Amino acid sequence: MKVKTLLLILSLNLLKYTSFGQTLDLNSRVMPVPQENKFIDPGYFVWCGSVTKGDDGKFYMLYSRWPLADGFESWPVTSEVAVAVSNHPGGPFKHLKVALKARGTDFWDGSATHNPAVVKHKGKYYLYYIGTGWDLPIDKHESYTDTWWRYRNTQRIGVAVADDPAGEWTRMDQPVLSVSSDSTAHDALMVSNPAATFDDQGRVILLYKQVGKTEKISGGAVRFGVAFADSPFGPFKKHNQPIFEVKDGGKDWMVAEDPFIWFQDGNYLAIVRDVIGKFTGDEGAWALMESKNGTDWQPAKQPKVIGSTFFWEGGIPSASKLERPCLYLENGLPIYLYGATRADTAQTLSFNVAVPLKVPN
Repeated sequence: MKVKTLLLILSLNLLKYTSFGQTLDLNSRVMPVPQENKFIDPGYFVWCGSVTKGDDGKFYMLYSRWPLADGFESWPVTSEVAVAVSNHPGGPFKHLKVALKARGTDFWDGSATHNPAVVKHKGKYYLYYIGTGWDLPIDKHESYTDTWWRYRNTQRIGVAVADDPAGEWTRMDQPVLSVSSDSTAHDALMVSNPAATFDDQGRVILLYKQVGKTEKISGGAVRFGVAFADSPFGPFKKHNQPIFEVKDGGKDWMVAEDPFIWFQDGNYLAIVRDVIGKFTGDEGAWALMESKNGTDWQPAKQPKVIGSTFFWEGGIPSASKLERPCLYLENGLPIYLYGATRADTAQTLSFNVAVPLKVPN
């Protein structure tokens, strides 16, 4: 009896010190995707897709959209953040309204809004997003020209707040996170792709894409940074080194992208796009990362979340990989993954996909 009791105590202590990320195997829970789990907004490209549950029991997706007629790469110029609603986390979602309307280039986010990430805290909904502000003429379908890069380089991160995701969003007159004044900083040129969550002390952690200055208008390598604040409105204190780094990744233009972050059982967890396969061995797959402090990140024990190819019901492979990860959890249990994808290699259409996850017994 004493031996059994001792073994039970040891087992409980092992569980106590085993992080949630080390036991989580999301890839084993990924199910084939029903064709009806696409969210298409007619006449628009759909990108991103951050899902939250409202107090009314409905599910709201904050997403980016811009006219098909403008071309896929026109997002820095004409994108806007909109809201879609569904009675079920898997959809079908239906466009409800534009959350962040164009408000003119007198504002820092007056040209476009993009990359929404919504998080609920103490009855309020906080929407982190990027904005651009530039007024030079640019042609439809124009991309990667001098003018296009100038629009792209004005990206900064803002936050809006609402009592209800279907209601009015109040945004700020200034970014909540901007570029660093130090011209040698990793984020001296632009910041984008925000992902935010609250820890158990109410502190906000914000992950973000950072690009430094070089002689090129496009800037240098793309990396990810992290910043912390006691309030969702900042001020944010930046960590001085990039995160999601690998020992041999310095020569690569980009290693990780598009994080989704949450806090669970004393740990930070993030899903990132594994751009060149450093974490999963599958270029373009999604990888699960974990951290105790938000600054030091490592791949989880089972890092692959979903492969660079996903499958529709009937075994039909996807035409393109998923990007812009989001995870919906119900009472701490992962229920759905969401990602944006292109319909074809010609980039004539894009939409959001809700990927069902098996619920363990």
